[in-house]
Amino acid sequence: MDIKLDPARKERVAARLQLLFSKEFDEKLSDFRAAEVVDLMLRTLGPAIYNQGVQDARAHLQAKLDDLEGEVYADGDT
Repeated sequence: MDIKLDPARKERVAARLQLLFSKEFDEKLSDFRAAEVVDLMLRTLGPAIYNQGVQDARAHLQAKLDDLEGEVYADGDT
């Protein structure tokens, strides 16, 4: 799976990464290095995060479907 960010979002993430490295590690990341780290993170973490999001959405929808009968059941005895 190839997860990509739109260019503006990727730039914002890279800028945040540069700020983090500057403040926490006293290291300056070039734009190129920051973009490469973002790409590495997307390749390594992206699929797992995507899959977790799909599982969470499925569980949420399944809970709604499980409760559907209780929500829309019409009692015919009234």
